Amino acid sequence: MTLKISQHFDAGAIEVITCRQADDIHVRIRKDSHATFAQWFYFRLQGAVGQVCRIHFDNAAQCTFAEGWRDYRAVASYDRVNWFRVPTTFDGQVMVIEHCPAHDSVYYAYFEPYSEERHLALVGTAQNSPLVRVTDLGNSVDGRDISLLTIGTAGPAKQKIWVIARQHPGETMAEWFVEGMLRRLIGAGDWAGDSVARALLEHAVFHVVPNMNPDGAARGNLRTNAAGANLNREWLAPDPVRSPEVWHVREAIHAAGCDMFFDIHGDEALPYVFVAGNEMLPGFTPTQEAAQRSFIEHFKQASPDFQDQYGYAAGKYQEEALKLASKYMSHRFGCLSLTLEMPFKDNANLPDARVGWSGARSAALGAAMLEAICRQVMAVRD
Repeated sequence: MTLKISQHFDAGAIEVITCRQADDIHVRIRKDSHATFAQWFYFRLQGAVGQVCRIHFDNAAQCTFAEGWRDYRAVASYDRVNWFRVPTTFDGQVMVIEHCPAHDSVYYAYFEPYSEERHLALVGTAQNSPLVRVTDLGNSVDGRDISLLTIGTAGPAKQKIWVIARQHPGETMAEWFVEGMLRRLIGAGDWAGDSVARALLEHAVFHVVPNMNPDGAARGNLRTNAAGANLNREWLAPDPVRSPEVWHVREAIHAAGCDMFFDIHGDEALPYVFVAGNEMLPGFTPTQEAAQRSFIEHFKQASPDFQDQYGYAAGKYQEEALKLASKYMSHRFGCLSLTLEMPFKDNANLPDARVGWSGARSAALGAAMLEAICRQVMAVRD
């Protein structure tokens, strides 16, 4: 069987230089649509069963987060359901995957993908719950739906909690996180009758946008939408044409109000789970600082995967801070507002040699964060 690499499927992205012999395949990671960001890859290799494949990413050093390739291992799958890590090296210039496929068809990706079909199934399954209402907020640049899931019923004494994910579409761990959170919140599967979810929905209503950037997700972009906009730099003044995804969601938040806000992401370089707060903002109050510290302590108790020793420096986004979602929300509503980051690599505190950080671990973290939110809600109530 002739060697073949293909990428014309949902979220597929790669440029093939040469694919004539298994041990000397050369590819390039392509740029996002109408943008210069380059990091996401996802492709299918056929015809290499039983052969030692060496796939050279010739432009790895020119990618947006080249340092992210150090100590990184790509993921692979034969069925796009079960993903595992494969040997990957980076010499500072070229990244190489070395793997001997057990089947003639194998997929390689930057991280475990979260497909458009799975996204639609997640929204459809959620709305089967009497606790959930699905609202269409509007269209993306390419005309895809921007879906809002509201869990629970609003009330004058209930806290309004917003969770958004995948502003950066290649950070697929974010939607895996939301899936795990939603399953616990609506009592799906093993979470039926969960006391944390029941207590939360007595005192709070959740507004969740599982995929802020459906166009970028489908196109195989790392950070931008179909127009080349980095949505997490659009919150101060979103453009209804260039960044309608942010414009629609921000309008919905302004209309409903917000007491807590969480923006879910992945970090290319740091092998840890952490949050980025808002202590650098002018007007950040002692009350907000206490709420931020309290939540971090609650989250550490809820999940051993979460830590606060490693993360971003407080001044990282000083100049453009209010363009970012969580910082805009903190400033606008004076609420607890955080960006959660998960690794593309593995959690160095709890490494898993076979799968590293994964979709399942992201989902488990999403479910665990509800415990931290519950404690925070109860503390405010008391």
